[in-house]
Amino acid sequence: MTLKIRLAVRDWDYLTPMILGDVSSSNLSVEVDRVSTMPVEIGGASPFNAGEASFSRHLTGLARGESDTVAVPNFLMRGFRHACIITRKDSPLTTIEALAGKRIGVTGWQDSGNTWTRAILRHAGVMTDDVTWYAGRLTADHPIQDRLGTFHQPGRIEAMPDEEPMMDSLARGWLDAVFTPFMPSGFFAPDSEFRQLLPDCRSTQVAYFHDVGYVPGIHLLTVDRSLVEAEPWVPQELSDLIDRSRAMWTEKRRRYAETTPFMLDEMLYTARSLPASWDASGVEANRKMTSDFIGQMHDQAILPRLLSVEDVFGAAEEARKIA
Repeated sequence: MTLKIRLAVRDWDYLTPMILGDVSSSNLSVEVDRVSTMPVEIGGASPFNAGEASFSRHLTGLARGESDTVAVPNFLMRGFRHACIITRKDSPLTTIEALAGKRIGVTGWQDSGNTWTRAILRHAGVMTDDVTWYAGRLTADHPIQDRLGTFHQPGRIEAMPDEEPMMDSLARGWLDAVFTPFMPSGFFAPDSEFRQLLPDCRSTQVAYFHDVGYVPGIHLLTVDRSLVEAEPWVPQELSDLIDRSRAMWTEKRRRYAETTPFMLDEMLYTARSLPASWDASGVEANRKMTSDFIGQMHDQAILPRLLSVEDVFGAAEEARKIA
């Protein structure tokens, strides 16, 4: 008998083969719900049995003793964060080191992506206290909300004054840079007044990979714990299905690269610069990255206590052994 579950995820292209049924499981039927906002509640009264979760928020929950979901070592979202640092086109800033002493805007303090971006700065010798930070909405189209929580520090980490959209502040020169995973409207226009901080971002990212050994994981797969306890085979089956969908999508993109000019060049660059296992799932494949992220969260005073990799993925590993 096939078990039916509902999976809540962002609209990732590599899930297309799974959604269309080009890859499938004889044991598991997955209904994919594409969600635009996170976090999404999993289990309990929620209609979702599994879903995409912020790496940082899951770890924070674990440190508080929360255990409603099981983290699976499959990172649905990965990415180098160097490309997410933007500034004005006329800015003199062109290096990570040059951000010391500057005003930087972030869309959320404890977000996984922003934690990784601050890790990039720390890697370059720019500590958190070397920067004045402001959290706020990216543009006027984004909601006004608390983006700092308990992390407010007067004079060091504050909300944007008067709730001014960060891109407006960057445009007028008050902010020196902004961290954002999603580029604002108009960023890709030829006459945009904004640019990425680094002139040769790709080379910097490749050098970073060879230094640390991974592409940072930002969102991971989680499964309702009650489902895992009842059906221990589900996390691995779902993870394998996602991996097969990702592999098929990679092959399809290579075949149909004409959908976007220069896509073939991008895929060739990735294939030649990174090992084929750069996005591998599994505990061992992600052990160093997970350990480093835990350390970064603790060093940045986001995680109240250190966790082990087994604290994070032990439940999924135990379920895999039982299954």
